[in-house]
Amino acid sequence: MKTDLESLYIALFTLLILFSCNNNQEGEDSDKNIAEVSESIDNKVADLLDRMTLEEKIGQMNQYNGFWDVTGPTPEAGDAAKKYEHLKKGYVGSMLNVTGVDEVRAVQKIAVEETRLGIPLIIGFDVIHGYKTISPIPLAEAASWDLEAIKKSAEVAAKEAAAAGINWTFAPMVDISRDARWGRVMEGAGEDPFLGSKIGVARVKGFQGEDLSLPSTIAACAKHWAGYGFAESGRDYNTVDIGTSTLNNIVFPPFKACSEVGVKTFMNSFNELNGIPATGNAYLQRNILKDKWKFDGFVVSDWGSINEMIAHGYARDKKQAAELAAKAGSDMDMESYAYVDELANLVREGTVSESLIDDAVTRILKVKFELGLFDEPYRYCDKEREETIIGSEEIQETVLDMAKKSIVLLKNENNILPLKKQGLRIALIGALASDKTSPLGSWRLAADDSTAVSVMEGMLQYKENNLEYAKGADVALGETSFPFEVKINTTDKSEFKRAIGIAKNADVVVMVLGEHGFQSGEGRSRTSLDLPGVQQALLEAVYKVNKNIVLVLNNGRPLAITWADKHIPAIVEAWQLGTQSGNAIAQVLYGDYNPSGKLPMTFPRDVGQVPIYYNYKNTGRPVIPAPNQVFWSHYIDESNTPLYPFGHGLSYTSFSYSNLRTETLSQNEIKVSVDVKNVGPVEGKEVVQLYIGDLVASITRPVKELKGFEMVALDANESKTVTFVLTNKELGFYNNEGVFVTEPGAFKVFVGGSSDTVLESGFELK
Repeated sequence: MKTDLESLYIALFTLLILFSCNNNQEGEDSDKNIAEVSESIDNKVADLLDRMTLEEKIGQMNQYNGFWDVTGPTPEAGDAAKKYEHLKKGYVGSMLNVTGVDEVRAVQKIAVEETRLGIPLIIGFDVIHGYKTISPIPLAEAASWDLEAIKKSAEVAAKEAAAAGINWTFAPMVDISRDARWGRVMEGAGEDPFLGSKIGVARVKGFQGEDLSLPSTIAACAKHWAGYGFAESGRDYNTVDIGTSTLNNIVFPPFKACSEVGVKTFMNSFNELNGIPATGNAYLQRNILKDKWKFDGFVVSDWGSINEMIAHGYARDKKQAAELAAKAGSDMDMESYAYVDELANLVREGTVSESLIDDAVTRILKVKFELGLFDEPYRYCDKEREETIIGSEEIQETVLDMAKKSIVLLKNENNILPLKKQGLRIALIGALASDKTSPLGSWRLAADDSTAVSVMEGMLQYKENNLEYAKGADVALGETSFPFEVKINTTDKSEFKRAIGIAKNADVVVMVLGEHGFQSGEGRSRTSLDLPGVQQALLEAVYKVNKNIVLVLNNGRPLAITWADKHIPAIVEAWQLGTQSGNAIAQVLYGDYNPSGKLPMTFPRDVGQVPIYYNYKNTGRPVIPAPNQVFWSHYIDESNTPLYPFGHGLSYTSFSYSNLRTETLSQNEIKVSVDVKNVGPVEGKEVVQLYIGDLVASITRPVKELKGFEMVALDANESKTVTFVLTNKELGFYNNEGVFVTEPGAFKVFVGGSSDTVLESGFELK
């Protein structure tokens, strides 16, 4: 029996626990309530750091994947049991792939209520282009060139993910890549550092909002630091070997832009750079990121990348890998077990300074304070909010708007598009036309299969046409769920006959062809950029009986579709557009939305041209010599030019450019103006693009570089003057010492609707 005094003590202690922000158990200095420290976050972090043991500090640097059904039985043996014990001891700072309010609350409760100091977990997840409700893949979003729409897409993705208990996303990926063979081009913004920087900033602002402590925002992560998009031969995880000019002027700018707007975390990359794996690369993580750029967030390794330094041949074992990564500035270990197993001994041996541990933990704790997790550890665990927000009408409307803006009209001969809304016999052909899973694309881990609106469903909403569907051929065979590799149909043409039959009697044929959603993404590099499997044969077979074809492409990368460009009158680049895919495509096909997208990556004529990009440099032999000479930079079997250039995209109307003029406002300010007119029959939007060329410099410069763009909406016959101001920021570049310089001399300026611009002028920078 308890005495009255004992009962009173228990009641008072219980009240203390309830009102404590961290519900600390008794321990050294446990009388201090972290949330009640009134000083700045920096002081709160310092106060907490002083009370942590070495093992607890290192625990904050340890991230584990979700390892058991948290609401189910406690693991009793094996790896899961070890992780569970670490969690209870406070040796885990973050978990990833734990989703849903119930699951997140359960693991957070262990961290907050069962560990000595009650430090909350930060919960990470790959919210790449949506959580449950899926927006277009990031490369498709980049094709919109609409920064506000991209920001809004990230904002609703954050809102939905936060409602499911998540407070940290491993996005945006801001790797620049020029190689469409690399599967992860779908996850980035394409080939250009200027556009990529603007989009990276928009996505960071969308995820993080104005106040990171709000339960509708999540911490963002700029990845992969650095050079990952330049993997040799487009093969994922492969070696990267690039010069300092490319590193400083192409790779670094989007990361720097994200750092400058306060992105909270960086993720290092799988590749090596200058012979040193990025995870152990002090030049990248300490010299550039933390010292030169003054980045004050934290760096997380990519999955298992600390241990992978052993396979690289840079570390002899896990202990040395932990040492190299910690010294280089990798603050948190994602699923390598290296820090939690090895760092304490390395510190006690004197091999790793505890000051490096303190710096890493300070950075991690600061982000947790900024998220408000110490004030309210369960702020992301509201069941009512989860049920109300996920899949809400607001989110559905946002992803539909984003999907429509992401579509690029590549070709439209004889104005075959838009389709008439009545009286047409339409043959809809292609397995992707009825697919409700593939349009979700890659990196949509929380989305449920079969939740996308198919193209067929979207087109059936236009009821006054006669629509007949035939699959024609499967794209993929067998299991297509993540993380399985997609098996492509390369032989089965058994359903060609029905497709050909309905095409013969149709007024117009709409063929939806391309890649399955899991043919792009991490680990999904390709050596061919053709239509996969038997789809090219299907396209040619249908063309023989009906040439009035609209080709709708679903894909996660640029494709080499030279035959289609030569023969098919209308081609629509519709990517993988997410949950509202079919509605967006149908509205564009029928003209209820006038497409305005522009390509963020160059489309090659042949895979042999890859890597191909608009901002190339002149060689010493760039010009065609006398007839019948071969000694200049070219192919003997293909043109140097792309099939579709960077920035290309048509509309259901047409735009003219005229009266390009430049004006020197000051020594380092050049005003550029151009008149743009809608000369077509309907209203439309045009992305006006400005490029410069620095003719002579201390480091050779690209023939053309994007330095400005503006989207203008014009009614039929309406014109507007679009003005840009070029400053040192646009006119300069980084030299090989990483110093930004602006040099006097002659410049060209180009303005038009793509990188294949129509107007050219020049100016002199004094």
